[in-house]
Amino acid sequence: FTVWVATKEGPEKMKEIEDIIKKNHLGGLIFSLGNIIDQAIATNRFQSISNVPLLIGMDAEWGIGMRLDDAFSFPYNMTLGAVADNALINNVGKRIGVHAKRLGVHINFAPVTDINTNPNNPVIGSRSFGEDKFNVTKKSLAYLKGMQSQGIMGSAKHFPGHGDTSKDSHKTLPTVNFSSKRLKEVEFKPYRKLINNGLTSVMVAHLNVPSISEKGLPTSLSKDVIQHILKSDLNFKGLVVTDALNMKGVSEYSKVQNIDLMAFLAGHDVLIISNDIPKGISSILSAYKKGLISEQRLSHSVKKVLMAKYKVGLNNYRPVKIDGLIQDLNKVEDMALNYEAFGEAL
Repeated sequence: FTVWVATKEGPEKMKEIEDIIKKNHLGGLIFSLGNIIDQAIATNRFQSISNVPLLIGMDAEWGIGMRLDDAFSFPYNMTLGAVADNALINNVGKRIGVHAKRLGVHINFAPVTDINTNPNNPVIGSRSFGEDKFNVTKKSLAYLKGMQSQGIMGSAKHFPGHGDTSKDSHKTLPTVNFSSKRLKEVEFKPYRKLINNGLTSVMVAHLNVPSISEKGLPTSLSKDVIQHILKSDLNFKGLVVTDALNMKGVSEYSKVQNIDLMAFLAGHDVLIISNDIPKGISSILSAYKKGLISEQRLSHSVKKVLMAKYKVGLNNYRPVKIDGLIQDLNKVEDMALNYEAFGEAL
């Protein structure tokens, strides 16, 4: 279970997060709104009270500045999509990786590999490298390789493809009416390439895609999408993570069954921003006791999560060094790379 943390919400809210970590033996955090120093202090505090080191995540698609007021931002993906030299994209990925590592972040939920074929898309748009599957694939791969070269895990999103929707899955369940043939040829192309090049994680979107999943069932809760397509057809062996489970595109399903349990049964390893963690844990535990979840299935995800923590060096955990942190995340070379990227895009 991974909880949302916004340090700008203040000390009382941070105390609540501490209690959640202690009570629920939490696995990870996803940091958002705040500033650099507050996040570093909170990270060190939360790690110090956790029996097993926490996997720290962020949505830092164009850099840590996407979330933190005083951190550095690189150009949005759509600007980078106009850059001909992919070595530059690789360098942007590297610097984002350097920043994340310095701040104690282990997984960046990026790159966005959605192919932006719908100009009315309200939620992807400039977060995509563009509308051409070949260009999106090349740019995503360059970004991923740069970032992962710094020991930061990447997470391609939003599987199976959020680029051609006219609705926002934060607010409702968008429908994608493509055939499975079209999805394989276009939307899955970046995933296939990135998976073959060491992609560590995939985030699954809340979408209604009738051609590959039961009608009306969000793709994030679909065994067909996760087990059959992502794991079997695309041969993905890394961490499978949900998009936020408090988003309206999936939260309506709580009337039917516990969403955390449904997501776990569908094949996820990491559950992000559950609406009710104690309820989710008890539902999964109850299903385990009834034999709906086997020991093998549970240990499969547990071992994958522990392996991810090992991979990012949490077996040799060190607190974030506060001294010089703001300067390290805002270097002259970042400014130079930013100017170069904007210049090349023009």
